[in-house]
Amino acid sequence: MSTQTVIILATIFVASVVTLLYVWLLFRKVKKIKVENQRIEEIGKYIEEGAMAFLRREYKVIIPFYIIVAVVLTCLGFIPGLNGAQGVGWQSAICFICGGFFSGLAGFIGMKAAVKANSRTTYSAVTGGMPKALRTAFSGGSILGLSVVGFGLIGLTVLIFIFWKSFGISEAVQVIAGYSLGCSMVALFARVGGGIYTKAADVGADLVGKVESGIPEDDPRNPATIADNVGDNVGDIAGMGSDLTESYIGAIVSALAIGLETTLVATDQVTNILFVLLICALGTVASLISVIIIRSREWHKPQKTLTIATYIAGVIVLVGTLLLSVFYLKDVRAFFAVFAGIIVGILVGEIAEVYTSSEHKTVKYIAQQSQTGHATNIIAGLSTGMKSTALTIAVLALGVTVAYVIFGDFGIGLAAVGMLSTAGITVAVDGYGPISDNAGGIAEMSNLDEGVRKITDKLDSVGNTTAAIGKGFCIGSATLTSLALFVAYASATKLTAINIINTQTMIGLLVGAMLPYLFASLTIKSVGKAANLMVEEVRRQFKADPGILKGTSKPDYTRCVDISTQAALKEMILPGVIAILSPLVAGFLLGAEGLGGVLMGGLVSAIMLAVFMANSGGAWDNAKKYIEEGNYGGKGSETHKAAVTGDTVGDPLKDTAGPAMDILIKMMSIISLIIAPILANPNFTSLWELLIK
Repeated sequence: MSTQTVIILATIFVASVVTLLYVWLLFRKVKKIKVENQRIEEIGKYIEEGAMAFLRREYKVIIPFYIIVAVVLTCLGFIPGLNGAQGVGWQSAICFICGGFFSGLAGFIGMKAAVKANSRTTYSAVTGGMPKALRTAFSGGSILGLSVVGFGLIGLTVLIFIFWKSFGISEAVQVIAGYSLGCSMVALFARVGGGIYTKAADVGADLVGKVESGIPEDDPRNPATIADNVGDNVGDIAGMGSDLTESYIGAIVSALAIGLETTLVATDQVTNILFVLLICALGTVASLISVIIIRSREWHKPQKTLTIATYIAGVIVLVGTLLLSVFYLKDVRAFFAVFAGIIVGILVGEIAEVYTSSEHKTVKYIAQQSQTGHATNIIAGLSTGMKSTALTIAVLALGVTVAYVIFGDFGIGLAAVGMLSTAGITVAVDGYGPISDNAGGIAEMSNLDEGVRKITDKLDSVGNTTAAIGKGFCIGSATLTSLALFVAYASATKLTAINIINTQTMIGLLVGAMLPYLFASLTIKSVGKAANLMVEEVRRQFKADPGILKGTSKPDYTRCVDISTQAALKEMILPGVIAILSPLVAGFLLGAEGLGGVLMGGLVSAIMLAVFMANSGGAWDNAKKYIEEGNYGGKGSETHKAAVTGDTVGDPLKDTAGPAMDILIKMMSIISLIIAPILANPNFTSLWELLIK
């Protein structure tokens, strides 16, 4: 390892440390905001206790899986012809554990910050109006975003340095795939478990509260409101943060693996590897600078503020990448590949906004169709989600084409890294949404005056848009990351082409295309079962104590929180096991080419489902909100009831099953990359080959 390499890795490490130090300072600033309103503080405590209790219990469930996988990875290193230098063994097990630890730590800190920021955003709206409330909510989201890139990059950099120095560059890049797997497993359970939790509470609260009892959303008389607000944190903060941590690390690992096999003019493998890491460090610093600039002054328009934050980080990354491409890599094509990834990320988010924002005609059309009943609302929402796949896939395909034409396979990897280079600010903006949502709920439950509620409603409205953009970004990043991982898998298994008429490949394609549907079915069914329990509990409380609806008695919030917690922890296990085992079974049964078929079938199927479910669910949600603003009869009308039905159908699609698709394909891809050396071993024989012999 040369002195220059050590200096560059040390620089990346320092950038990560500085980012995490700012996270610590920002967290202290948020905590120091005093909430001098007993009701706001009380409700905030309920939400905080429920969220942190769930996260602790969730991690206790995840730990046994980590132990099992770490043991399996270690044992694989003792198979003749295999060792840690080939992607399995104790080295990969260490990377796997570190990946899970840092990903879990980022989620924990992000959640802790969010539940602190919720009530403080509400109180800031009381004492300082829009500017102070916006700053508080953005600060909470920024802690999550900067934690994701800070912890993700610092762990990766340290492990690369240790294994590079001990075993060499090739071996280091191969074993750190375990780090990505560790992040993936946390993301899988956090996104699925959190999604089941939040939508069980949300659906239960809507059906009994809004439809049956005619009370507003977040009404303190509804026993499921606290569980609903807790769910926003565990699903949209911890879950979403883990999702993008996985994409972030997966994109880096895939680009490193491709860069290892790429020979560029005037560069070598070391330069390729360090160039990728430098872009990531640049993105981390750009996100940090963006947060500091936004927090340095008062802002009155949330949407404009968050857009400026995103553009600041993007411009810094583009300028820095251009300089690195010209003066370090000495090949400007790398800049255009990264640029393609950034543009694709922006466009996919914008497309999601077009189909899910009430400012556009699609959502207004669904609201209009709701006038003729529940069925026409559902039909309009389904058609919207299906239609949205066309433009999204066209943009993704164009981005992949441009990246490949410019720079080959390495261009695809760089495009994925480019899209995720500013993950710190992207996650910060997305994390702002659920914090603002909770702040609005706390304002309503605290019976604050209409002026405060208008501020929190405005923050929440912008949060809905950022959430839709965030989901689009997750889908786009998952697609590019999975494609890059597939290219890395093909390289590791020495596959130059996959024969589609090969029987193993055909079987793999069919099975791969089926898996996302099975996975989605299990997660949606889990939400339905948990929501059913929630509905029965809320009904029971209303019937047993009529004083709850009269406002003279206090509901049992704890019981509803417990129902969502138990259901989420129980129901997340089977989908998780399927995601982990399916590539292993396919690989050992069908071999390298058969597993390649599974990956391609799964990628195509999952991305279509993810786009469809995210956009149809988002459109249903905002159509309901559009009607609640007074259009087509407003709250309580038959049109509104039809829209609530559409919203409750869309909830598990956009917040549970849809996001889980992203994680499923990335999880399958990274596991396939880890077992690729086994499948490529000349002594390996698949079960299929044994059967036909």
